[in-house]
Amino acid sequence: MKYDVVLVDAMAMHLISKPTSFDVVVTNNIFGDILTDEGSMLPGSMGLLPSASIGSDGPGLYEPIHGSAPDIAGKGIANPLATILAGAMLLRHSLKLEVEASAIEQAVDRVLSAGHRTRDIAAPGDRSVGTREMGDLVLAALG
Repeated sequence: MKYDVVLVDAMAMHLISKPTSFDVVVTNNIFGDILTDEGSMLPGSMGLLPSASIGSDGPGLYEPIHGSAPDIAGKGIANPLATILAGAMLLRHSLKLEVEASAIEQAVDRVLSAGHRTRDIAAPGDRSVGTREMGDLVLAALG
């Protein structure tokens, strides 16, 4: 296994300048939180990226990188895709259910390919869907 040791300030720069050169980043919680928030903007929104904290002796913690987003709680505007994709990560990495994880990821891909967007990733002036509707679309795409 090949690995490099990189200081967090340099890692922040590398994450933006050459993001595809990293497969896994191992760090402590505070640096990981900062780097994932920064990296989440590469695809356009914190609402798109799942996260996992996996130790050597536990099942892991799976969540969207943005956490709970209390500032928009209950408004129906949160992008649920990172949470849904975190569920796929849990299925794959902790429960060893590859087929099920892939099915969820493919459902999300189908929904996005069909042009559905929450407001955080919708183009200006385009219609967007809310949290519940996006979740329902993914659920329907699983069927």
